[in-house]
Amino acid sequence: MSIPVKLPVFEGPLDLLLHLIDKNKVDIYDIPIVEITDQYMGYIHQMEREDLGIMSEFMVMAATLMDIKCKMLLPAPVQEESEEEDPRAELVAKLLEYKMYKYMSYELRERLEDAKKHFYKRPTIPAEVAGYRQPVSPSELLADITLPQLNKLFCSVMKKREDKLDPIRSRFGKIEQEETSLSDKLRDVREYIRVHRRSNFFDLLEKQASKMQVVVTFLAILELMKMGDIRIIQEHIFDEIKIEAVDA
Repeated sequence: MSIPVKLPVFEGPLDLLLHLIDKNKVDIYDIPIVEITDQYMGYIHQMEREDLGIMSEFMVMAATLMDIKCKMLLPAPVQEESEEEDPRAELVAKLLEYKMYKYMSYELRERLEDAKKHFYKRPTIPAEVAGYRQPVSPSELLADITLPQLNKLFCSVMKKREDKLDPIRSRFGKIEQEETSLSDKLRDVREYIRVHRRSNFFDLLEKQASKMQVVVTFLAILELMKMGDIRIIQEHIFDEIKIEAVDA
């Protein structure tokens, strides 16, 4: 009494070969052809198929493997001018191409399964929107317009735009808050006078980077005068104003 054996279903001889390569965990570019051929023939002997057309494909691949096996076992003829050709090269190319299409089929199958989860709503347009028609088409509206007329119209629009602008406020720039404090400027001016001992009033103001710093520097000078840290000297009217440090 024969024992029934259930074999995995393969889509063709290349599919069976890929299964054997994955099962033995070998490199597809370096197939151990003797071992793979023996395993392939073992699967062939266990197959029981009534479809001779399908079985013939496996038998053709078996003959190809046997041919490659013989070429691998026999010594290759010596060819000095050209490199030795690997008998497995054509089979490897077919396996790689089949593997690529096989994984592409998996990707398409997953996309098909994902597409089944999407539902689309048919477009519904209200009747008043679907029946809307423009009263005048742009081509009809601009049919009698010439380039000089368009230029005149453009100039008129730009003139109205300029008339709406405030001539004073339009020239204002962006107002930014400056991080300048009186206490910091007091410390800076006191240190500057302590090092230089004497300075010109206007030279000190001209060193500032902005109007706000000039104002704060002027207030700092007045505050230092009030505190008695500096003195202001002007010998005659309209002469240069000198700032001197007061010794403690």
